[in-house]
Amino acid sequence: MKKRFLSTLAVAISLSAMTACQQEEAVEQPVKTEVVAQVEVADKPVDYSAKAVEISKKYLIADTHVDVPHRLLEKYEDVSVATEGGDFDYPRAVKGGLDAPFMSIYTPADLEKKDGSKEQAEQLIDMVEKMVADAPDKFALAMSPGDLLRNFRQGLMSLPMGMENGSPLEGDLANVEYFFDRGIRYITLAHSLSNHLSDSSYDEARPNDGLSDFGREVVKEMNRLGMMVDVSHLSDKAFYDVLEVSEVPVIASHSSARHYTPGFERNMSDEMIKALAEKGGVIFINFGSTFVSQASRDNYDAYKEARQKFMEENGVTAEHESVMNFTKQYREEKPFEFADLEIVLDHFDHVIKLVGVDYVGIGSDYDGVGDSLPTGLKDVATYPNLIEGLLVRGYSEEEIAKILSGNLLRVWTQVENHAQQQ
Repeated sequence: MKKRFLSTLAVAISLSAMTACQQEEAVEQPVKTEVVAQVEVADKPVDYSAKAVEISKKYLIADTHVDVPHRLLEKYEDVSVATEGGDFDYPRAVKGGLDAPFMSIYTPADLEKKDGSKEQAEQLIDMVEKMVADAPDKFALAMSPGDLLRNFRQGLMSLPMGMENGSPLEGDLANVEYFFDRGIRYITLAHSLSNHLSDSSYDEARPNDGLSDFGREVVKEMNRLGMMVDVSHLSDKAFYDVLEVSEVPVIASHSSARHYTPGFERNMSDEMIKALAEKGGVIFINFGSTFVSQASRDNYDAYKEARQKFMEENGVTAEHESVMNFTKQYREEKPFEFADLEIVLDHFDHVIKLVGVDYVGIGSDYDGVGDSLPTGLKDVATYPNLIEGLLVRGYSEEEIAKILSGNLLRVWTQVENHAQQQ
């Protein structure tokens, strides 16, 4: 990978020393101007595409949620070389300028009742370690912001890890430190079902009324160790419980703005984004079409309703061949409605207008949202498209550097510093 500047290190160091309150006071809204794709400067048009590629090579790009491990669990591929499937492989990541994709250690929610969560999490961590061991000239593990920067200087792609779903803790607080020692640097407390830590935004059942007592202890232990707390997937009540308990900023590793998807609790409301930022936290924008576009959500919801009706009328489950045939025919008549780059950019704009550029980043959910990615952002080769869009909308290079990784480095450093002071 080509040599780049380490401007984001300066951002991280300067911001990590500030309190969350001071950060809020220091934030200035970016000066936004109406621009077009080509602006005359000294009689020479700005080539936003070329500038975007330059920025992608100049600054460290981090993405806080990439589901490669679970993809490989279903069908293993060597992602150090080009692959036919999936959204991530090394050549495409290099093309896109990606330096630090957080590998999602994801365990399906239904494993909690089967006591298989911890075993699968171990298997996925082993897989990430194998990726690094098999291609040490390309990949490296990363346990800290310092590791990200050292790997960056050496031209290695960092593979930090975040655990999606707290089920692998299996009710044992000692497992928080166990997984920390194995390299986990954030935990998404719940996933699609409420679990023994927290209620889920996707689950109508709310047995914990937010965080459980054990979940509260887990948040405190994560603070003690220097592990980031991830509020993506949580119910609104659980989100506010986390803010109450945590002594350090928290993250939403792959969420978007509910402003564009009213009623979709999985995304964050304006009030939640403000509360997150007031404590110094960061929301990392999910790219999935149904996360960013109401039209896409409506299209998908109509399909789900039609499929459910078909299954009930025919007495079959989702795995039955007739359901697969139904889906194929339905989608031929009513194709999935993909979002586009512009609506994703709208989500970045919305957060920045609410709280400032210091509280937003990238959490694409590549390899985690199936064939639902927006046009212009189909895989890890397309980060320059996002950067170009930000440039066209008037963001400065310094502001873009914060979005690409500076804000992550800042919040992660704060979490680490708090742990070191215990």
